[in-house]
Amino acid sequence: MSNLSKPGTTVPAGTGFWVAVKKAAGRLQDWFVIQTVAVKLTVLVMTILVPVTSIYSFTLVQKQAALAEQVRSMAVAGSAGDGVWKLKDHLPVVLGSGSLLGFLAANTADSVTVIYKPLMWNVSERIVLVEAQGTQHAYYPSDMETKIFADKAVSAPWGSKLLFVPRSELSTGSLELLDRLDERFAGARPQSEKDGWKAGVSGVLSATLALGLLAFLFVQFKGQFKSLKFIEPAQVQGSIDDLVGMDDIKAEVAQIKDQYQRRAEYAEYGIIKPFNVMFSGPAGSGKTKLASYLAKELRLPILFHSAANLETGFVAGGSNTLSRILAMAKRRRRCIVFLDEAQDLFMKRGGRRKFDDDTANTLLSVLDGVRSRSEAEIIWIVASNFNSETLPMDEAMLRRFQMKVDFRLPNREERLAIIGHYLNQRANKVLPDLDLHDVVEVTEGRSPADLETIVSQAGITAVQAGEMIGAETLMQAAERVLVGNVNTHTTEERERDRRIIAVHEWGHFLVDLDRERHLANGDWEQILADMKTIKISLKANPRTNALGYVFHKQAANLLKTRGDIEHEVRVLLGGMANEELFFGEEGTTNGAHNDITRVTQMLYHAVGEMGMYRKTRLNFGALDPDRDRGRREVDEETRGIMEAQSERLYGETKAVLAQSKALTEYLVGKLLDAGEMSLHEALLEIRRFEAA
Repeated sequence: MSNLSKPGTTVPAGTGFWVAVKKAAGRLQDWFVIQTVAVKLTVLVMTILVPVTSIYSFTLVQKQAALAEQVRSMAVAGSAGDGVWKLKDHLPVVLGSGSLLGFLAANTADSVTVIYKPLMWNVSERIVLVEAQGTQHAYYPSDMETKIFADKAVSAPWGSKLLFVPRSELSTGSLELLDRLDERFAGARPQSEKDGWKAGVSGVLSATLALGLLAFLFVQFKGQFKSLKFIEPAQVQGSIDDLVGMDDIKAEVAQIKDQYQRRAEYAEYGIIKPFNVMFSGPAGSGKTKLASYLAKELRLPILFHSAANLETGFVAGGSNTLSRILAMAKRRRRCIVFLDEAQDLFMKRGGRRKFDDDTANTLLSVLDGVRSRSEAEIIWIVASNFNSETLPMDEAMLRRFQMKVDFRLPNREERLAIIGHYLNQRANKVLPDLDLHDVVEVTEGRSPADLETIVSQAGITAVQAGEMIGAETLMQAAERVLVGNVNTHTTEERERDRRIIAVHEWGHFLVDLDRERHLANGDWEQILADMKTIKISLKANPRTNALGYVFHKQAANLLKTRGDIEHEVRVLLGGMANEELFFGEEGTTNGAHNDITRVTQMLYHAVGEMGMYRKTRLNFGALDPDRDRGRREVDEETRGIMEAQSERLYGETKAVLAQSKALTEYLVGKLLDAGEMSLHEALLEIRRFEAA
């Protein structure tokens, strides 16, 4: 029941060409609906220009190819000669008057020479020299005249006198003559030759637009769909049956499912509000995974988005993202939108950064009501790690949710079932008949995500050790996850520090043991079962900057008496009290900093908030204007009571430890030799000492 990891919890919905095409088309539609009008018009214009320029370029090329074919057909009565062609330089050359065909009809031609040069692709440039009466008449025929010229060449008397000469094979002298003719005919070239560049430019433009459009869409998709992407129900792994325990929460979700599937019947009873659901509860309690399973049950696509990513630092940044999400949801009409980590959006508006309020206001308008029938089929699930009891929330925002589902941490039976569920997934690598009592006890107050992590860590440890997962492996994994990585190098060469740490940790332990022995009437088996301590270690813990630690079970009692609170305070003070007994008041260290901090908080809770040790039962902390900001102003009376109770409890703690000073010395030596000791080993050494 840990939070769903987006990249790792989906599987391909299908394969094949058409599936890929359909998926790409859907993504394109999603992208298109969330764009501004300017972007839409730009893409539309580019989409139209690509085929238009392509067709235009293709048409020009085809036209020029047909024209070139016509020119080649003019060579029916002649062929290129051998060697370098040479024009009749001794004959004068004049510019022909009228049309080429008119001149040929009115005069007897001795020869007709067509000089051609390839231009772009199939387009050619041609100059026609007609020899008649000892003079060469130069013409530059138009496209139409060239076509007629080619048609008549088959049957005209001058057709047999045609000669085609490639310009590249002319002699130097003849090329000089052609250069002069080029200059003369520069303004009278046929349109097909003038349009030759247009086909190339049009083709390049078409290719550039196509590549530019594809590159633009690729960049847009790559950025957009990192955060905004609907997951189809077939892509969600697992089912709601995989959520072990939490039956009360699953019943709430079943109600959402029923109301959605039978919304027409509910509408007859006046229940026509939009499907706005609020999930609240500790991190890792299964909010995201349950939302994905609901989508799978209802066969609806779901969009996961972290509300923390709505805040871009710019005004309207978050509201614009919400508008895009809404546009994508409307296109699908029936879907689920899941906003996670949305606690900031639930905070009271006003007095904060303006873009925070803009985003909250936009979400309010989105959740406000139904503007169309299709919008009523969009389920908005907004998740927060807090609820209205633990965090002051905006009342207007809370009213938008017709259903609120409060997630909680699993109880003992549920933790046992959850751990068993994850172990069953690795059944062939788990030892039979595991005793899960200790690991269940030590995970009190932990989320299902933590439990899954512990089982996974146990699997990693087992693989590295080349063994099966056993109870000891699970406890090692629990210590690794709950305490953190530890090392012996930090303290192993510091004998003085190691001794102080050992004295300190035994102080905590022996104060707790004194009470448990009293409650169990000396029953060591009962003490072993009831003691919260699991291990005492001299290994350094970087997570808490402690040079040693006590690994213990979490308290299972939610309701604590004044006696329970006082005992916890004594246990916390036991470390410093033992240091003072062994090293004097000046020998106490700052290693008790965390202990003293927790003692202060607990005593303030007892005195300032619960009214303990007072004649009245009033919570003065609720009147503190800085309470919500994490700062407390302690009045003199509360301070005095806290100091008096702290002094009393510290004295009682020292008295208990003073009676066990010899035992402490013995246990310190054993711990220094071993480095760490389990509860069973510690109790065994205590019994040996007392029996001696």
